[in-house]
Amino acid sequence: MKGLRHIVTAVVLAGLAVVVLPSAVGQGEIVRKVKTRVAPEYPELARRMNINGVVRLQITVAPNGSVKKAKVVGGHPLLVDTALAAVKQWRYEPASEETTGFVEFRFDRQQ
Repeated sequence: MKGLRHIVTAVVLAGLAVVVLPSAVGQGEIVRKVKTRVAPEYPELARRMNINGVVRLQITVAPNGSVKKAKVVGGHPLLVDTALAAVKQWRYEPASEETTGFVEFRFDRQQ
């Protein structure tokens, strides 16, 4: 089916899932391949408090593949900083123009 270009990519690492989602209406989806993906560290305070949750970020990827901007769209305050720090280290394949889309980090201590 041609409309199924919105593929969800998931990586599960030590109780942490990283999902690259299609972008919102009016923005190009992130179709660029991630070359370097850094998983965020589960914050110790959040671990001790047994906090699970999702941090959703809107990112802009520069033509050279680096993450130019990352904006928090939602998520628990104890999880946001580590998600931002991780996504800023991601590198995508180069492209002719900027790409904007969303990334979700799922923090689940139960996994």
